[in-house]
Amino acid sequence: METLSYETIIDAPLQKVWDILWSPETYSQWTKYFGAGSSVMKSDWQVGGKTYFLNEKGDGMVSTIDSLEEPHQIVFKHLGMTENGVEDTQSKEVMEWSGCFEKYFLIDFDGKTKLHTEVQVDSEWRDHMETGFTKGLIVVKSLAEGGNISSV
Repeated sequence: METLSYETIIDAPLQKVWDILWSPETYSQWTKYFGAGSSVMKSDWQVGGKTYFLNEKGDGMVSTIDSLEEPHQIVFKHLGMTENGVEDTQSKEVMEWSGCFEKYFLIDFDGKTKLHTEVQVDSEWRDHMETGFTKGLIVVKSLAEGGNISSV
């Protein structure tokens, strides 16, 4: 596993950036670069609860919130996959990466927000995550600053 990190300065307050990251209306706009249909996050917003990152068919990842301090940080711990409504947290394939973290830190930077993200990935997913975060965070920045995202 390797840890990838990304950072951007956004000319918007913490809460606005947080809302753009996690509101259903904007979540699908910045996560589309992680793959076709990476458009839904369903969460109980409880530490230790369940969070699902799903495509349009309802398949995807099952995770938990390991740490939450809105609007400053959230840490997801990935537990497994869900397919056709069935969660897999025990297969050999899942056990190879189960427990990986995905972290978001929002830091007040003189009225602007420094957004720092980290994700633990297997090397075969490196390019996928690189594309997703690089392009996705441009969209977050653009939405928070009131810009146009069509050129991303």
